[in-house]
Amino acid sequence: MKKNILFILLFATIPLFAQTGSIKGKITQNNEPVPAVSIVLLPTGQSIAADNDGKYEIKNIPFGTYEVIFSSVGMLNERKKITVNSTTPIILNIVMQDENKALDEVVITGTMKEVSRSDSPIPVEIITPKLFKKNPTASLFEAVGMVNGVMPQLNCNVCNTGDIHINGMEGPYTMILIDGMPIVSALSTVYGLSGIPNSIVERIEVVKGPASSLYGSEAMGGIINVITKSPTKAPVVSADYFFTSWGEQSLDAAVKLKAGKATSLLGVNYFNYSVLADKNGDNFTDVTQQNRISVFNKWNFEPKENRAFSLGARYVYEDRWGGEMNWTKQWRGSDSIYGESIYTKRAELIGLYQLPTTERIFTQFSYNWHDQNSYYGFTPYMANQQVAFIQTYWDKQFGANHNFLLGGAFRYTYYDDNTPATSSTDGLANRPQETPLPGLFVQDEWTLNEKHKLLGGYRFDYDKNHGGVHSPRVAYKFAPNHNNTVRASFGTGFRVVNLFTEDHAALTGARDVVITEALKPERSYNGNLNYILKVPSNFAFLNFDITGFYSYFTNKIVGDFDTDPDKIIYDNLKGHAISQGVSLNTDVTFNFPLKMMVGVSYMDVFQIENKGNGEERSQQLHAPKWTGNFVATYSFKNNYSIDVTGNWYGPMRLPILPNDYRPEYSPWFCIANIQFTKKFTYGLELYMGMKNLFDFVPNAPLMRPFDPFNKTADDPVTNPNGYTFDTSYNYGSLQGRRIYIGMRYNLF
Repeated sequence: MKKNILFILLFATIPLFAQTGSIKGKITQNNEPVPAVSIVLLPTGQSIAADNDGKYEIKNIPFGTYEVIFSSVGMLNERKKITVNSTTPIILNIVMQDENKALDEVVITGTMKEVSRSDSPIPVEIITPKLFKKNPTASLFEAVGMVNGVMPQLNCNVCNTGDIHINGMEGPYTMILIDGMPIVSALSTVYGLSGIPNSIVERIEVVKGPASSLYGSEAMGGIINVITKSPTKAPVVSADYFFTSWGEQSLDAAVKLKAGKATSLLGVNYFNYSVLADKNGDNFTDVTQQNRISVFNKWNFEPKENRAFSLGARYVYEDRWGGEMNWTKQWRGSDSIYGESIYTKRAELIGLYQLPTTERIFTQFSYNWHDQNSYYGFTPYMANQQVAFIQTYWDKQFGANHNFLLGGAFRYTYYDDNTPATSSTDGLANRPQETPLPGLFVQDEWTLNEKHKLLGGYRFDYDKNHGGVHSPRVAYKFAPNHNNTVRASFGTGFRVVNLFTEDHAALTGARDVVITEALKPERSYNGNLNYILKVPSNFAFLNFDITGFYSYFTNKIVGDFDTDPDKIIYDNLKGHAISQGVSLNTDVTFNFPLKMMVGVSYMDVFQIENKGNGEERSQQLHAPKWTGNFVATYSFKNNYSIDVTGNWYGPMRLPILPNDYRPEYSPWFCIANIQFTKKFTYGLELYMGMKNLFDFVPNAPLMRPFDPFNKTADDPVTNPNGYTFDTSYNYGSLQGRRIYIGMRYNLF
């Protein structure tokens, strides 16, 4: 009898276990439906896509608690926890938000800890992959040019290497971080930037002005922090391929893998350009030939109590050359046919580990190995650099108002090359440079009340050659209401210099390098005033962001190109340098499907040098007083969109020779681009566009391209002005108008 009763009870409970429900709703953005959104139900893994009207329905869900993830390319993921306990459909409507419009997204660069962007006392600008996709590029170097006040500058007409200027200051003053680690610096500043694939980037945070109180040497002019994708949030599969009418090909691909409690993101980037072009007829390549591959792998682990633990590694190989059109590798290093050939090999390791303690204590570490094998004509430059970095910091909340940070860091740099920079005093032996740089830092973020916030920071570093270096910083934020925010900050920066690794002009061309004395570390003092105004209206949402900045430099290292046309003379400036100006960013999101971003910057960057008989002012090279950028996106029905992007530049001072026939200042010019995109369901996108719509090509001729080895430069008859071969006169890419076509795919 008992068996029969038990059987009846078990049979009666079967329908209870078999009961299912459903979830349905509509996905919108700015009151418009968002089609083709990927929807994943966890932990079942069930996946569907919203229809063209933004509607969706997940059926046959067994009773229980689930997490629903809504994701779409270029938008912030939405995660909702929901319990299904009824057969009646659950209505779940979702409002999606653009990545680049998320004013409260988390940033870390300004304070070295996660904080809402709107709450940060340090102004931080953010660019996301969605902005990159409006004008696809093959590397980070080109992509960051879409930020107002940030200018990728080509420094050589032959090998097309460059650096990134912030507010008109030269590339060595810009510190490049990957996940907060100083991965790209010194030797790799010139070539490492082009090896960072866009596929690994979650966002880029830009801080303008010194940040040495947290990040030490090199953070004099600003910081660009590349935040890589978290494997747990990345698509399962992603790919992006495009090619241009000039013959460029770029491929980004990544896959997410799961191994126990660990999640991995494996990505690869390949770029190739091997089409010779000489459209200005000087017998030199207009664009360097490049063959580059980069492999990236990042792991996120899941220790107990949700502590942080991640490891990442990257390897880059690049073969690039530029020179005379008939150059081949058999002429590498010869004085018969001129070519600049650079082989680059680079390996990186980065990691973050939260200690298993009750306090929030983090350890970050990185190591990079960079090897460069290059010839500039017949001048060899063989260099190897290794940088090891570790820092540990304690993140502590004291009471409700004090957010405290205390840490120590140690950076070790090994550098060896074949130049006098690493030779012994008598020049008879090789002596690689080994530079240990320990530092301590402290920071307190004090919330006075909901409207006022004060931040104070201090760092002490010790360099074996220069002694102790002090770097204080103070910042203040005042937000009387949600629509108005004022930020003011003051800070100092310093830079320990390795000249040969940072100034490409010291190697290319035919000038001799002269160093007049032992160079001292550079110092900077900076003040920023930032005001943000949000203006909601019936027809649009407007956001104005205006910043005034002033930086004062001492011991600035300058290259004198003017005294002797055959030399570059380096010395600490006997005087000071100033970078000052104002920038304005405007974002407008209309109620109809049009979004616009417009930025303009005015910069006055100059140096004052004491000449003994008075002071002499000179304008900074490659620092235009006026620059600007613009982005406009219009979305049509059926998932079509059009993007117009561009940058414009005012006149910039260029390096010229005595009696030079070339203008000392460049003209006003604009590089504009247009792109058409079609989004399909299940994460597929097709796009095509045109770069450099107005077909602007700089009139930046090489000096004496017919005699790159200066074999007849001393002939007073054929060369009465004493001109020498020179590659440094440059203010933009020599690529003209070109069409591109591409495809993207993301599977979440």
